[in-house]
Amino acid sequence: MAKTEVILTHNLVGLGAESDHVKVAAGYARNYLYPQGLAIPVSAANKRRLEVLRQRRAEREAHDLNSMTDIAKSLAKLVLVLKVKTGDDGKMFGAVTAGAIADELKHQFDVSLDKKKIRLDRPLHELGEHAIELRLHADVTGTLKVRIESATPPPQPAEVPAPDGKGVEATRGKGEGAVRQDRRSERPYRRPMREKPTQAG
Repeated sequence: MAKTEVILTHNLVGLGAESDHVKVAAGYARNYLYPQGLAIPVSAANKRRLEVLRQRRAEREAHDLNSMTDIAKSLAKLVLVLKVKTGDDGKMFGAVTAGAIADELKHQFDVSLDKKKIRLDRPLHELGEHAIELRLHADVTGTLKVRIESATPPPQPAEVPAPDGKGVEATRGKGEGAVRQDRRSERPYRRPMREKPTQAG
């Protein structure tokens, strides 16, 4: 495939930034970069524009640095709360990914952040708080607190059946009879009186 050298006039992720000389496929340059104004051919006349492009690049990079520094300070004060479904044992169904965090940042705080700037070694599988590293810029890193909570209602405790009323009454009756019997046993013993003999007339 034929290659051609171009001068980039805009920052293109994965390709280069303003004033960079890069080699690309001739068809890519002809059909996309040139019509979109993203690059210009390498020529003596265009090389004179390099200083302007370098100045534009320096201004953009300074602006990006300041913006990302401000975003890092703002995000450090926030706590992003994500609700997930869990089982009866409290374990999560699925996991929280960098894409899910980016979506919730936009939804909750109207902060647009490329998920590639959210550094996760692996998706989050546990409830609780997590400190997430952010790589916002080549010279700017930050931390975002993420709290994962269960959206599943806790299980309701089983109802204990009420005791049988008859059993209570029967027990109560037995108890009262036993008390009466105990009270009778507590009475002092009295010897029965003997009748005096009558004398014959």
